[in-house]
Amino acid sequence: MRFECNKNDLCSAIAHVSKGVSQKSTIAALEGICVQMQQGAVVLTGYDLEIGIRTRVPAECTDEFSFVLNARLFSEMTRRMTGERVVFEIDETLNARIASENTEYRISAMSAEEFPELPVVETTQKTAVAQPILRSMIQQSSFAASVKEDKPILTGELFESGEDMFYVVAMDRYRLAMRQEKIAEMGTFRFVVPKKALSELIMLLKDDAETPCEFATNGKHIVFSVNGFELFARLLEGQFHNFRSSIPNDAKTEVIMNTRDMIGCAERCALLINEKNKAPMRCVFADGFMEISCKTGIGVINDRIPADIRGESVTIGFSNKYLLEALRACECDKVKLHMSGCNKVIKITPMDGESFVYLIMPIQLKN
Repeated sequence: MRFECNKNDLCSAIAHVSKGVSQKSTIAALEGICVQMQQGAVVLTGYDLEIGIRTRVPAECTDEFSFVLNARLFSEMTRRMTGERVVFEIDETLNARIASENTEYRISAMSAEEFPELPVVETTQKTAVAQPILRSMIQQSSFAASVKEDKPILTGELFESGEDMFYVVAMDRYRLAMRQEKIAEMGTFRFVVPKKALSELIMLLKDDAETPCEFATNGKHIVFSVNGFELFARLLEGQFHNFRSSIPNDAKTEVIMNTRDMIGCAERCALLINEKNKAPMRCVFADGFMEISCKTGIGVINDRIPADIRGESVTIGFSNKYLLEALRACECDKVKLHMSGCNKVIKITPMDGESFVYLIMPIQLKN
């Protein structure tokens, strides 16, 4: 059996599909890529039982045969080939030959029978979202997903739709990030996608793409179809928090800040903070300025930047890391801070509207 294809096309496909391959498994096939030879193409699949990625590469192929190759070897050998075309030959005893212009490898493949099947997801009921919008929604919220496994549902992001509004929400015990877009005729759904799967989806989405990303779910799994790739993921089980109940509707203090200025201030403060030297940022909003101070075993910083303050003056403590991650995700020149005292959650939004909402729990300051 034989196929021939463009080397760059194959390398690109392997690079993406490899993201679904298990790094270490007791099942050897899970560390490999399943190759399915078909009429006029080869289908590549990586699947670690949690996420799977599949794509189709055009090829000169008339045979039908399936086998599994170690993902690392397949990737490195193909990438280092000379010439523009790659020829692949394999016999029924799974002895494989990979060759190009001046290079030839001979390796052993594994039986495709050892490779698990991807979940079956009915794709007739698809939801379509423009790639730039979906990419932005994930990027502007994923930082808030929990990295701790004690509550698995919080290690993913909520996808929710209703009344022509689409929400992507992530949260842990100390912060929340919500991104929303008005998209007509999306239907109604609510499920939680693992952050790992969405991190791989981000790599497939393109800001300049004209075709949408489509997804479908069967209640247990989801499949995203984008730019010739299919990404499968197991949905997280459990009840995601009612995020709307956590978002305050009013504030005693509203502050408009230049995003870059605030990021720069937080970054200067971050120079004094590490795992061994932790301390909150002390922020005072008064008299047209945001004044920050922080003291650790490394040193002390006092800094201030202009602020448009409306309402009561307030002194509040923040995690530098949480504030910085939220600000870096904003993607706007100015942000509005909504506060109701030193012990109440801070809400960060754009200047106009609430296309994104970030909540950060304050840290109690010592006098």
